[in-house]
Amino acid sequence: MDENGSLYVVDWGKNEVRRYRRGESEGTVVAGGNGSGNRLDQLNSPRYVFVDRDQSVYVSEWGNDRVMKWMKGAKQGIIVAGGQGKGNGLTQLPGPEGVVVDQSGTVYVADYVNTRIMRWPKGATQGSVIVGGNGRGGQSNPLNRPHGFQGNGLTQLSNPRGVVVDQLGTVYVTDQWNDRIMRWPKGATQGSVIVGGNGRGGQSNQLWGPIGLSFDRHGNLYAVDWGNHRVQKFNIESNK
Repeated sequence: MDENGSLYVVDWGKNEVRRYRRGESEGTVVAGGNGSGNRLDQLNSPRYVFVDRDQSVYVSEWGNDRVMKWMKGAKQGIIVAGGQGKGNGLTQLPGPEGVVVDQSGTVYVADYVNTRIMRWPKGATQGSVIVGGNGRGGQSNPLNRPHGFQGNGLTQLSNPRGVVVDQLGTVYVTDQWNDRIMRWPKGATQGSVIVGGNGRGGQSNQLWGPIGLSFDRHGNLYAVDWGNHRVQKFNIESNK
């Protein structure tokens, strides 16, 4: 949602993103909508969306291995991350998933195929790896897919889905199959568990396959608890 309360929905099958203002039933196409393809006015298998304060729309595209930015009212987007085909180079982004953008325009995105989280400053032609990217398995900071990183150590993730970055550069990730939410301070080599991690279950201190997260202006954390069919609210200072 944007600051006006409008809802943005990724329509994977129609290769478009729609905005629904309060009270609207039809919505307006704000990205894509011109069929599946790799032109700048097209999307191919869009996955996640982020909307900034200017109502610019950022979309991760699985089919085109890129993240696109569509400014408000634009007829086509611009590539802000990836778009250089499949591979593990710092200019490449095969299978991008969750995407968030900070106030300086830096893009953070889960690189599913290369098992890493990447950071792309505004205007950059290549990104940098801030979490993972050291192969599959082991204990030295690997991710075994950032839709899913594999493993349950503090350097590992197993199917990370939702991503949030705060004003200090701290990264928060839903670690789906470890049933927990992890936090990585800027520059950290390992994370810490802030919610869940108490086994899979339906108790108030447990999660079952969390897939999304968000913070409100009071710092409360909301987690989409997929397996328990609920949304949970946590005060992470007290872990309640």
